[in-house]
Amino acid sequence: MSHHSDEQHAAEWRHLLHRYSAPVRQQVRALAAMHRHMLASHFYVQMMQDKVASTYLSHEQVHSRLHASMQTWLTGVFALGPHDDLMPAVAQQNKIGEVHARIDVPVNLVLRGARSLKEKMHALLQDDASLDGAQRAAAGQLVTQVIDLTMEIMSQAYSTSRDRNSRAKEAYRLFAVAQNVSTERERRRAALLDWENQLMFDHAVGLQPGQLPRLGMSEFGLWFRHKGAHAFQGASETETILHAMQRIDEVLLPAFAQPGSEGQRIPQLRELREHSKHIAFHLDALFEQNSELEAGRDVLTRLLNRKFLPVVLGKSVDHARSNGASFAVLAIDIDHFKQINDGHGHEAGDMVLQQMASLLTHHTRGGDYLFRLGGEEFLLLLVDTPLAGARRAAEKLCAQVAAEAFHLPRDQTAQVTVSIGVAAFNGHPDYQTLLRRADAALYQAKHAGRNGVVVAAD
Repeated sequence: MSHHSDEQHAAEWRHLLHRYSAPVRQQVRALAAMHRHMLASHFYVQMMQDKVASTYLSHEQVHSRLHASMQTWLTGVFALGPHDDLMPAVAQQNKIGEVHARIDVPVNLVLRGARSLKEKMHALLQDDASLDGAQRAAAGQLVTQVIDLTMEIMSQAYSTSRDRNSRAKEAYRLFAVAQNVSTERERRRAALLDWENQLMFDHAVGLQPGQLPRLGMSEFGLWFRHKGAHAFQGASETETILHAMQRIDEVLLPAFAQPGSEGQRIPQLRELREHSKHIAFHLDALFEQNSELEAGRDVLTRLLNRKFLPVVLGKSVDHARSNGASFAVLAIDIDHFKQINDGHGHEAGDMVLQQMASLLTHHTRGGDYLFRLGGEEFLLLLVDTPLAGARRAAEKLCAQVAAEAFHLPRDQTAQVTVSIGVAAFNGHPDYQTLLRRADAALYQAKHAGRNGVVVAAD
């Protein structure tokens, strides 16, 4: 969320609180604090009645944390006064909205829970004999407006986060279309050449113009219209290629059938050939740009970078929860990497990182995901792998790295080791908890002497 938006929400919150007297605010604060356990239980019970919500909230860790977090949230949002710093409270609502987006809780379920809280707190206010009618009405309005404002802030953060995740998912889909850019480019150029050769052959053997192969329906044309144009959407070259294809199919090829066009065959074929060459030229330009596709790769190691980490982890969590599958992550850190940079220079450090990426790639399966998170940190996601298998894989990688001679400038070599933290998916819908467990295990491995593996506690 933008800082300006946060400041606006804080100002609105402060203005809201100024409209109510201190006794009314104090009464609502006391009511929320006194009944926080019951209200949290009520919220959880109401949410669990929804079949969709139950799939997100059934995990025991979610239940226990949600109950405690809801109590803290209730006492926190109603304890604020108009003279308090409200920016931390706004930041908290943003964070909650982002978590809801990350684990894909439908926003209508969150709003349903908020509605149940308002109804329960209104009922408690009606039963409070210490309040007169005016105070009870004011307290009820304060409850409604505070909860509505917090839901608005959460929903905006939820929407922004979902939009960002959707763009990342789309970028990842496009990235998967052309992971190996050079290979993909050659395949598409070959398909374009195949169409051109087929056209020339069919024309030479005397096929009628209506029987000549249309570029738009060729292997190349189908790919570009349905995938390529979408992948490179917005680039001027994309429109140029589409217009060239359209001219070939709708103008040049039908012109072969026009009466008296026999004497124009050679110029027509030359123009058609020129259009084909222009398409190949602009196609190369598109693949060379491919900033959106290549943005998912680390420049130095060519591994996936952080951009697609939320997409891949979210997809893995969904698959595991839907199919009862298992997966694990390995947080990998090169030991004493600073000493390599300080002792041999940054060129040596880059060489070690590249060799490490190559070694890890070579010793992992095609279905696994390998990321460089930055610096000397890597993350390996092992698909369809239980905890025991992940431990064995980590121990094997640790031994393979230690046995490798890493090449440095001036024909020098170095022995390099890694520390690895292992965490297996335990059913929690928020992948951040999995990453935190893996990071904690890695921290333990580093402080246990390095060159080893630590498995995270469940």
